[in-house]
Amino acid sequence: MSSLFDTAQIASSIPEVADILASLKKEFKIEQTGHIDFNLGQFSVLKNYTDVHLLSSHAVKNKNNDSYILFTEAQPKLTDHGKALPVEQHIWALAYLKHDFGRVLIRRETLVDKIKELIHPVELDFAEDKAFSDTFYMLVSDRQKATSGADRNFRNVVMDIRLDDFVIEIVEHTLIIGNTKPRCAEKALHLAEFVSRLCTTCD
Repeated sequence: MSSLFDTAQIASSIPEVADILASLKKEFKIEQTGHIDFNLGQFSVLKNYTDVHLLSSHAVKNKNNDSYILFTEAQPKLTDHGKALPVEQHIWALAYLKHDFGRVLIRRETLVDKIKELIHPVELDFAEDKAFSDTFYMLVSDRQKATSGADRNFRNVVMDIRLDDFVIEIVEHTLIIGNTKPRCAEKALHLAEFVSRLCTTCD
């Protein structure tokens, strides 16, 4: 069995990636990184894949610290009938945070979430920020760490995300954001905007 989450840089000549990078460079200072092990295997958002290969990673240069755009290929796990599914092409953004959040998962809240919450409250809500709590479903492993890390600045940056379908996962100091839908320039711009603002606003 091939190793899980091989993060070696793989040279990519895919025109689509080049087009996405060209769009990003119009708005941000983007530089290709050397080899960085982002430890993608720690994120539960990728648990439905047996192999995730980092094709290339690119630093989004910010005033205080860099954030990253990652192009990945992912092999979904076999279906119930043992049928192999096609490899998927994803784009993610990653940032390193000053605060230790513990483990956190944030996504837009659904009606089902709201109903479940009435029966068995599990998410972290902010009494002083009803707009955020009504909009997002935030699951945490350590309420104290998450509450301390998700201050007003952090919540405001999340509230301003212009991407409709996304998930944020934080493992201690490392945040990843994206989804498993096909990559495109518009999504890349939204992701880069989010992590760039996060690194600029949340010192």
